[in-house]
Amino acid sequence: MVTRITHWINVLCLTLLLMSGLQIFNAHPALYWGQYGADADPSWLQMGAAENGETIRGVTRIGSLEIPTTGVLGASKVDGELTERGFPSWATIPSYQDLATGRRWHFFFAWLFVINGLVYILCGFIGGHFRRDLAPSGNEVTPRHIWHEIVEHSHLRFPKGDSARRYNSLQKLAYIVAAFILLPLMLATGLTMSPGIDAGFPFLLDIFGGRQSARAIHFISAWTIVLFVVVHIAMVLLSGFWNNLRSMITGRYAIRSGGSER
Repeated sequence: MVTRITHWINVLCLTLLLMSGLQIFNAHPALYWGQYGADADPSWLQMGAAENGETIRGVTRIGSLEIPTTGVLGASKVDGELTERGFPSWATIPSYQDLATGRRWHFFFAWLFVINGLVYILCGFIGGHFRRDLAPSGNEVTPRHIWHEIVEHSHLRFPKGDSARRYNSLQKLAYIVAAFILLPLMLATGLTMSPGIDAGFPFLLDIFGGRQSARAIHFISAWTIVLFVVVHIAMVLLSGFWNNLRSMITGRYAIRSGGSER
């Protein structure tokens, strides 16, 4: 029950954290490594707009590679007109450019996310969820076994019978990486970007190589989690949407055995 409740709270928090985070990113849509990041400093990623005659076009630059992204990144329509903007208005909270409001949304749901995560971790250890459901056995982490499961998933062959009740090794490894590496990394880099936190814990800047490096790692971690969520949703859809959705809401998962459901 606790796992299901915290799962859906995470869905809400991560959605609003992403959208408010994109609002914050739009205030300066460029990423740097090191201590400094300003218009004159070299960035490794930048979303901007370039003039093309009487119109503008969106350009996303990664290193020396420039990608035209008009209409989505760099330049998108606001009130019917193409406007310079990192991420489009439909992807941010609020939809209009307002850094202060975006920060308020981001900080509120960040703390809700942290509290929810602590509840999940505490109950997971006390209730044995991590040991029972997520800890992989020695055989499950062998290269041969992992490669076998990758092949099975690539051919959309999913576990049947009682095996479907348990996480497979790919799921276990993905959840462990997301819950115990990516999410804590995103939290730590988010704290490192706060001048107030830096004043009390200056070693954070040394760990991540500067506030701008922390911002870049925060951005990369967030989009890696988005990729995890996309793959997660795809697997839910392909392996039985209604059955999976019902199990995430009620805890009941129907097992098909010999053509019957139980």
